[in-house]
Amino acid sequence: MITKMIEKQQNYFHEGHTKSFRFRMGQLEKLRDGIKKYEKEIMEALYLDLRKPGFEAYTSEIGFLLESISYTLKHLKSWMKPKKRQMPFHQIGSKGMLTYEPYGTVLIIGPFNYPFQLLIEPMIGAIASGNTIILKPSSDTPHTEAVTVKLIKEVFDDRYIDIVTGAREITSELINSDFDYIFFTGSVTVGKIVMAAAAKHLTPVTLELGGKSPTIVDEKAHIDLAAKRIAWGKFLNAGQTCIAPDYVYVHEKIADQFKMALKKHIKTFYGDSVIDSPDYGRVVSKKHYDRLKMLIEEDKVFSGGQMDDETLYIEPTLLENITWDTPVMADEIFGPLLPILTYSDLNQVIEEINSHAKPLALYLFTQSKKVEQEVLSRTSSGGVAINETITHIISPHLPFGGVGHSGMGAYHGKYSFYTFSHQKSVIKKTNAFDLKLVYPPYKNKLKLVKKIMK
Repeated sequence: MITKMIEKQQNYFHEGHTKSFRFRMGQLEKLRDGIKKYEKEIMEALYLDLRKPGFEAYTSEIGFLLESISYTLKHLKSWMKPKKRQMPFHQIGSKGMLTYEPYGTVLIIGPFNYPFQLLIEPMIGAIASGNTIILKPSSDTPHTEAVTVKLIKEVFDDRYIDIVTGAREITSELINSDFDYIFFTGSVTVGKIVMAAAAKHLTPVTLELGGKSPTIVDEKAHIDLAAKRIAWGKFLNAGQTCIAPDYVYVHEKIADQFKMALKKHIKTFYGDSVIDSPDYGRVVSKKHYDRLKMLIEEDKVFSGGQMDDETLYIEPTLLENITWDTPVMADEIFGPLLPILTYSDLNQVIEEINSHAKPLALYLFTQSKKVEQEVLSRTSSGGVAINETITHIISPHLPFGGVGHSGMGAYHGKYSFYTFSHQKSVIKKTNAFDLKLVYPPYKNKLKLVKKIMK
């Protein structure tokens, strides 16, 4: 089945249907209209799968995509134009150009945490670049999967964009097939499997993974505002965000104030009874709920810790007296648990961060430019936000992607167009004259060449 789907799309691609500016614009407009038509159903599905509040569902999934499509429609013509490139003196009579061509048929695999946005956002780039596309949504969010299938089947010719559902076996068949490009969002473990499978066909990949994104709160930080922004970034989508603050290093001088401020803002956000709040989500599945439940050690709970097995509810939970030997620090948490560590020496914090895999995001709260420069120059991460969390990925003018174990490749805005395009060099030489210098016999030409090429 998968082989026939790929062949059908490859034929459609080679017939040239997807390559014109007009076609790409039309497909983006159809996608925009389809999202608007199914907006209510998408939001209902996100609620059923993740108990995602309407505000979060619109801003982080639907509205995010509509903005992305509008931006792409506005700029696509200029992105597609060949770019002139200067040629060296010894290639006089030649013109150089950089052109952008689509890869062909691409596979996009989405995750469960933002199951609509993280599937469709890379698709926007693949459409803009002129590819045909096969989508694989997460089976962990069945309601969102169902409405996405309905939208895609209704809006697009399946020779151009198709969608495949199923669990692990289908994903394995997909990644082991001969695609021209694979874009995967998910865990580091599965990312390695995807990359290994793609290597068999020499298929290029973008991997958007994750990791333990650190947060540093300096003694000179604005404590209350830092706590507010960290609490929001951490407990958005019940902590199921790949760039959520995974843990916090707070200076020992302000640690008590900071923890109390976090507790205060959680109450402000969700009220006295978080379980009854319409603004707080749920863990996606029993498997992930049980995993998170095992990480909560009662003697380390500073605030929160309540759970409900039936509804997969875990209260926003602050953990203290944490070290790197504590189980919660072993892997990315991906849930509403926030370990808090204290420090006195920034150097030790930086060394500790650098001793682990490079994270997808790093957050720093400080009012000191010296501290800011120290952290920026001595750490590596996919992205950095200073005195903020999460929102560094929103701008279409900035690339979003990982480094090392947190991923490879980047997208958003024009970077999505670049990701799904092969940048092809083109040179055109005049026939008006011909330099004899390059042709044999070389005789005494080496002396002249050394004067030119130096």
